[in-house]
Amino acid sequence: MSATELNYAQVPTQLTFDDSVFPCIVVNNNNASTVEEAVAFIRAHKSELAKKLRSSGAVLFRGFPVDSAETFDTFSAGFDYDNFTYQESLSNAVRINFTERVFTANEAPKDVEIYLHHEMAQTPISPSKLFFFCKSAAEEGGATPLCRSDKLFSALKQFDSQLADDFEQKGLKYTTYMPAADDATSGQGRSWKSTLSVENKDEAHSKLTELGYEWEWLEDGSLKAITPVLPAVVTLENGVQVFYNQLIAAYMGWKGVRENPSVAITFGDGSAIPKQGLEKIVELSKDYTFDLAWQDGDVALVDNEMAMHGRRPFTGERKRQVLVALTAVNA
Repeated sequence: MSATELNYAQVPTQLTFDDSVFPCIVVNNNNASTVEEAVAFIRAHKSELAKKLRSSGAVLFRGFPVDSAETFDTFSAGFDYDNFTYQESLSNAVRINFTERVFTANEAPKDVEIYLHHEMAQTPISPSKLFFFCKSAAEEGGATPLCRSDKLFSALKQFDSQLADDFEQKGLKYTTYMPAADDATSGQGRSWKSTLSVENKDEAHSKLTELGYEWEWLEDGSLKAITPVLPAVVTLENGVQVFYNQLIAAYMGWKGVRENPSVAITFGDGSAIPKQGLEKIVELSKDYTFDLAWQDGDVALVDNEMAMHGRRPFTGERKRQVLVALTAVNA
């Protein structure tokens, strides 16, 4: 493959904005036949790909020789980003590791929709970028929706400038419940021991104090944890504002939140977020969302600040398997 050649593709459902298409799609065209050649190609184009990622929010690599957790590990490592392991994260989704840097996207049942969110935005520690690899696509459904959060926040400001300002100025607090043991039937089923990387309650108390959480132990051994104030809006180094949070996922997917949002999400000062505002955010997000219909071997690199992601439900006997690798904040 020529070091000067980047082959782009278009699909009918791509979103077009003034400054970019979403997502950007890079195709191999059979020029890189091994993962080592693919890594050499990536490294030759790192600067241009980084610019495309920042302007678009997501880059899809299609047709490259990636067919296993190991080759995905090699391909994603070729970008030379610092690794962000799942073990060190505070995510409460159940995952299964394949290599140190590669794990399953989510072990929630296939009929469960995972709604739009920024990865781990409901925690004080979140990754900078996300790699997704489709090892095997579902027979039907199973797309990964991607939403441009800068465009969503701009639309929210136009619709309700006061609500947008409240999110920016007040931030958010999240209340989560961590079970006593891993529950693979839930999208939020990671135990408090696993989530906090601790062995007992004393260690949990130390970790929670260090991170600024408030907490309460429940009778069934589970842990109710309330975050410190976290941002709802982030301003990037180029001045672009993004709607960086877990509001849609929490409102649409967390138990009991649609009935009473304050059980899980409030403004940073503890005041309630208006339900009609949350409904409007969900509605607005649809205009800026692209459904990535996976093909086997696809790799998507997502800027976790610029774009939200989720998972559509799926059906069929073929196992949908999408693997993930994360990069650290300074990547």
